[in-house]
Amino acid sequence: MTTKEIIIVLVIYVILPLIGLLYSLMLIRQIKNEEILNAPIPELLMVFVTYGGLLLVVLTTLLWKWSGMASVGSLYLTLVAPIFMGLIAYRHRQTKTISKYHNWTYISGLLYFIIAPLTFGLLFLARKN
Repeated sequence: MTTKEIIIVLVIYVILPLIGLLYSLMLIRQIKNEEILNAPIPELLMVFVTYGGLLLVVLTTLLWKWSGMASVGSLYLTLVAPIFMGLIAYRHRQTKTISKYHNWTYISGLLYFIIAPLTFGLLFLARKN
């Protein structure tokens, strides 16, 4: 592998996931410090995992070689994630006014049904050319 390829792999598969993990841990600490009632921590973690996976699939498609792990990630994003995100949005439709975190979770669940199809469609068009 060339130096450029090593940098691409490290950024996509090591640095970006670590940044996402650190940001989610900071967000959880902030939620606990604010003493939010019924904090949506598990749901926020699912949102982070789902959108992070979508970002990894996009970057893999555009900058790297397709792999079995990318296929597994795409399978999750097309078959499992819509169920999770739909349940998250449904569950927080009543609680979205409790805090900004509940509202963000609700909106993130709804927006997945717009963002994911658009992303996959644009990736399909980008790979055709």
